[in-house]
Amino acid sequence: MCGPHKLLMPLGDKPVIRHTVERLCAAGPQEIVVVTGHRAPEISAALADLPVRNQVNARYQEGQMTSAAVGVGALSMATDAVMMCLGDMVLLGSSDYTELVRIYLEHTDRSIVIPYFQGQRGNPILFASSYVHEVAIGERHIGCKKLANEYPDDVYRYEADHDRFTADLDTPEDYRRLLQRFFAPAAVSAPAATGAVNFT
Repeated sequence: MCGPHKLLMPLGDKPVIRHTVERLCAAGPQEIVVVTGHRAPEISAALADLPVRNQVNARYQEGQMTSAAVGVGALSMATDAVMMCLGDMVLLGSSDYTELVRIYLEHTDRSIVIPYFQGQRGNPILFASSYVHEVAIGERHIGCKKLANEYPDDVYRYEADHDRFTADLDTPEDYRRLLQRFFAPAAVSAPAATGAVNFT
């Protein structure tokens, strides 16, 4: 991002991370763990009044897989499945998150759901709680991508009809495009969920 912390960049009167977590909260999960690293106090402050728990990843510089391990290791409630979300995917609405849960529940022969759009792999990934131990063991460095690669027969590829599952924020150009889309009419579908769902 050439300097700025992308999760703290403004979208209107809120930082990126605030928009993302508010939509996650609206989807009705039973528990949300926010894994922080670089500039952790500022991220936590941006979310101070939301019903989430912040967990610092002291090894964040070693890569995303360490944050995945910290996140699942910090879960405090029993759950059927875990959804591993990225903080910069602000075009996703609460209905998009519950859509993935619906797909997971409909495909009982699979235990990992990954969204795709026109062949491009997206996020978040949703997986059964039976994989939590593997993701949490730091020594294996399995992470979510490697988890899916190691269990290809357990993966359901969900082909979405929109690109919100693949639209993240990595470059200044991404940010400029995001500003245009985020404030455009009907840019994001984010109604409150009609009922609670059991994912973390």
